[in-house]
Formats: sequence, structure tokens, C-alpha cells
Amino acid sequence: ISNFLYYQTNQSMADEQTPPAPPTAGEIVDNVAKRSGLSKEELALAKSLVEDGQDHLFAHWDAGESKKIKSQMKQLVALHKSYPLENGLLSYTANARKLLLASKEGKNPLEGWVPKVPKGEALELGTEKYDALEAKGLESIGKTGFVLVAGGLGERLGYNGIKVELPTETCTSMCYLEYYITTILSIQAKHAAPGTFLPLAIMVSDDTHDKTLALLKKNKYFGMRVNDVTLMKQEKVAAIMNNDGGIAQSESDPFSIESKPHGHGDVHSLMHSNGLPKKWLDMGLEYAVFFQDTNGLGFHTLAAFLGVSMELDLVMNSLAIPRKAKQAVGAVCDLTSSSGESMTINVEYNQLDPLLRATVSKAGDVNDKKTGWSPYPGNINQLLFRLAEYKVNLDKTSGVMGEFVNPKYADDAKTKFKKPTRLECMMQDYPQVLKGTEDSKKVGFTSVAAGLCFSPVKNATADGAKKQKEGTHPAVAFSGESDQYAAVAMCLRAAGCRVQKGQVKTFLGVSMESGPFLVVHPAVCCQPSHYKGVFVGGDKINILGGSTLIVKGKGKLVVESLKLDGALIVDTGDDPASTLTIKDVVVENEGWMEKPIEEGMPSAEWMKMRGYFMERKEACYITNLPKRGVGKFGVSGPGYRVDAGAGQTAKWMWVEEEPKEEKGVMGFGGGSKDEEGETVGCSPCNVM
Repeated sequence: ISNFLYYQTNQSMADEQTPPAPPTAGEIVDNVAKRSGLSKEELALAKSLVEDGQDHLFAHWDAGESKKIKSQMKQLVALHKSYPLENGLLSYTANARKLLLASKEGKNPLEGWVPKVPKGEALELGTEKYDALEAKGLESIGKTGFVLVAGGLGERLGYNGIKVELPTETCTSMCYLEYYITTILSIQAKHAAPGTFLPLAIMVSDDTHDKTLALLKKNKYFGMRVNDVTLMKQEKVAAIMNNDGGIAQSESDPFSIESKPHGHGDVHSLMHSNGLPKKWLDMGLEYAVFFQDTNGLGFHTLAAFLGVSMELDLVMNSLAIPRKAKQAVGAVCDLTSSSGESMTINVEYNQLDPLLRATVSKAGDVNDKKTGWSPYPGNINQLLFRLAEYKVNLDKTSGVMGEFVNPKYADDAKTKFKKPTRLECMMQDYPQVLKGTEDSKKVGFTSVAAGLCFSPVKNATADGAKKQKEGTHPAVAFSGESDQYAAVAMCLRAAGCRVQKGQVKTFLGVSMESGPFLVVHPAVCCQPSHYKGVFVGGDKINILGGSTLIVKGKGKLVVESLKLDGALIVDTGDDPASTLTIKDVVVENEGWMEKPIEEGMPSAEWMKMRGYFMERKEACYITNLPKRGVGKFGVSGPGYRVDAGAGQTAKWMWVEEEPKEEKGVMGFGGGSKDEEGETVGCSPCNVM
């Protein structure tokens, strides 16, 4: 009996000590909601996420402070609302599970599709075909809206700021955003109907929004009207920690939700949510061009790009470059499915070769024997849309692009990730929303030499040097600047001018052509055909390889004959009614040149990432700014010679029939008499 009583007593004590079952995530949410003051919206989302299997997001709430709980729910609500599909986060996690399963099973998204060469045009500057299509495009270039995809910081490049404020080159230090806006304003002035103001939409992120706005305000929007600029802020998406679509939390703080960029495909949903396609159509615009943040060559071919769209009746046109077979550049392909559907779309280079081997030829991606290039042009993510069809398709889809996932697995079984992943989308995947429509047959490409249209600045200098050694373009600040000068040289040569090549120099392990340093402000020329109207002298204009030429101003400039061996700055002023003619002029001076930055030498970040600065020794400055009034001005006459003064400190000097020495300084400008008999001519040679 005593043993029985002992057992019963101990059993009762054991029963009393058995802990109750822990509360479920749903119970925790209900309990905490009361004391934390969650709104109905927040509580509903929390319960929906529990039902979605996201219990881990709330397991720590019992021990959490109300302030931290409210902060976590604020993050989740923001992620829920910013995702463009109807059910927000729940749609996002459902899509994540589907895509992650396909990734785990190794499914090929292109299975069943057969590639062929798409519809398009390959153009070469200086040919009749190029000139004709550019002339056609100029008819609509003044009816075009502009979309800048600029979500990034310059940290990867070694720059502590936004990429669009980086200088495009060191001669004038004009930043990318100023260069783009002044080009748009030039197109507006030269080709838009009176009273038409061309708009610019800029996609920014949390990291870049405030800095982009500050840059615009500081510089009075670089001359553009404030109402013509729209900043579209892209939100991030939740990071995913496993194949079950679990939303990731910060390792150091469970109340912080980890989020990542969703990709530049969001630009379409942002265009839709801001109502820009309709607004732009109502303004009388016909096209919208999408371009990248650090490609200073992107606008040279815009008119020809438009001309191809008009000629081929395209609703979407991809600017492309010739690519070598197997080159690490995505290719524009026309894909046809077994069901007969077709779409012209970008195919990543690592997918193209196996796809061709499996469907077209065992040889895969090979170069054409006649051209030496792959028949599939390289995509550079500069896109042109016809606004009427673009609006209709965005209204149907809310601008939501198809997503993909690219997890980095930690095991061969693909059950664990090395780090959280996220779903992504790309703006060039727009043709996916056209499948099954007549518009899907109206997608094509325009291919132009990379030297005229594509030189992005996207790599740190050390990484670019490695890529160049491997045979790839370095895509660094030095190469972007060098290619920008070279593109202007191409336009001048197409106008018949003689432009010699400079020497190859190496800075920080990157080797590029150094000189001539050619900067033609967009207000003067922004399309190749404009050069023919300014540099009319053809082969009577001779620019030596080590020279610097900077041309700016809104006045009319005509260059009939010029030999340049040194540095020359030409400024026609701000009055479009003024004129300046340069004829029979020889400029010889010590000029400007790139010099390496020595250790310990003070320099800005944007110079350090290049490895050099521009040493300005001597320069000639020719202008038509008279002492009074606006008179015609010409630098002309047999053998007129212009020699430089002493760099930045030169005084006002006038050229007569022979260079005249005054107070030890040689004359360096051009001079003539205006209508009132006053001598007009050169100002000090300071371009900055």
C-alpha cells in the first residue's frame, strides 16, 4: 500500500510538472496584437502569413517589445503593398515556391523553344542606309519620352555616391545626368514642335532617391523644367531563405526582414503606376526610349534606332551590338515554341549555345563565315517602345514582368542556400507579356557597332583590368571616357573630317587609346547628321592625335577649315541667333594631356578610379561673345594662325595677320570687327 501511495503521489507531481503545449504562431499573433496595438490591416496580414507557413516570423513575438513588433509589421506591410500582384507577399511567396521547385528539378525555361535570327537591321555609320534611317527617325525624335534606369550607387566602382553624378570625361567634368538631360533638351530644341517639352522619368531606389533629387535641385535640373522630370522609386522584395518560400530575417535581429532589389524589370510597373504612358500619349508623344545610367554613347544612334522602328513597324526595338559567338553577352533571338507561339527576346549567352545545339545545329553558337560575327546580335538593354501599344499592354498586365530565381545552393541535393535569394525580373523580358498577340510579331532589333553606342562604366578598375587581360572590354571609367572621345571621332570622320588616332596609354592596368580628346556638347551636335551641318569643311578639318577639341554653346557654328595640333575650346554662347565661322585657322600649342596620379597627390574619387588627371598646359579659346550686341563673327583669312597663351591665366588677346606679342603673352584668339567696328574675339582659355 505504501509503495502504491508513493507511486500515485509521484505520478500526480509529474503530471502537475508537465509543461503545457507552446502557443501556436496564430495564438502568439492574437495575444501580442492586443498589447502591441496592431491595426486591423497589420493583424490580417500577420494571420495570412501564418497560414502561408511563415510561423518563424512571429515565434519571437512573446518576448518582444511592442515597438519592435510594430517595426517588423511596418516592414512586412510595405513589402506586401509594393509587390504589384493582387495578393502582395502571398503571391510573391507562392511564385517563389514554384520557381524554386523548377530550379531544384533543373527544369529549362527554354525547353520546347527553337531559336532563329530575329527581324531587324544591322547598320554602319557613314552608309546611305544609316543616313536614310537616321533621317526617318529624326521625324519622330521630337516625339519621344525618356526613361533612365538609375537605381545604383557607385560603391562597386570605388565611388561614394550615385553613378549618375560621375563625370563622363575629364575635359569638362560633365556628369552623366547632365549629359543625358542636355541631350534631351537639345533634341527638344532642334526637333520638337514649339511648345512641346520632352519628359524624363528616372527609376531610383531607396539608396539613390534623395541623392538624385539633391543633384537635380543643386543644378536647377540642368535646365529641364521641374514638372518634366518624374522620379519613380523602386521598392525591394523579401529575401527567401529556403525552398519552402520562407521569408528571411536578419541574422542579428529577428525583427528585421531581409530584403533585396527585384531587378530593373520593375520599371514597367512603375511606368504604369505613375500613369506615364497615358500622360505622354496625351502630350502627343509616340515613343519611349529606356536607357542605362552610365553609358555615355547611348544617344548617338537614337534617330537611326527610331528610323528602324518606323521602317519595320516595330512596337519594341532592342538596340544591339555585333557579338562574337559564345561571347558573354545576352543575344536577341526569335524563339518559336512547339505550339507555334513566337517571341523575340533576350537569351542569356550561357543558355544560347546549348539551346542551339539541342534544336538547330550541333555546332551551336558559331560566327557567320561572311561577317565574322554571330548571327544573333548582343543585347545592351537600350529599348524603344511605341507608346500606343505599350500603354495597352501595361494596362492589361499592370506592367508586371515574368520572374526568375537564381539561388546559390550549399549542397548537391539543392536543399539549402548559401545565403537568402530573391525573385528577380528584367525589363528586356517585356516580350513575354506579348505572347499570343499580334504585337509579338512586331519586336525586332537595331545593331550598331559598340564603339558608337555602348561603353558602360560598371566595373571597378582592378576588375576591369582583369577582364581586359581575358579579352573582354574593361567597362571602367577610363574606357568609358576613351570610348566617348572615340565615338565623337567616328562622327567627325563620317562628316569627312580627318581625325588622327592617339597613342595607347595604360593607367591602373587598363590600356586604352589616349586622344584626341573630343567633346562636342549635345547642344551643338547630338546625332551624327548634326556633325555634317557644323563641320562642313570635310577633309579641310584636320585634328591631330594628341589634340583636345571642346565645342559648346547654342549659337550657330560653322567650321570650314581647321588644323588643330593642341587644345581648342570653341564657345558660341547662349544666344541661338548668334553665328560663328571658323575658316583657315591653324591652332598649335602644348595642349592638354592625361597624366598619372602620383602617390600622395590629392585628387577626387572620380579621378582616382581613372588613375589620371587632365593636365591643362595651353589652350586656345574662340568665342563669338562680342563686347556689345550679337554680331557675326568669323576667324578666317589666308594662313591665319592661332597660338596659345599661358594656360589658365591668359588675358584677352586678338589675332591679327600675324600673332602679336603683348606683355610677353602670345595672341591666342580669333578676332574681327563687329557691325559697330568693335573688335570681338577670344576670352581666357578656361573651360571649367
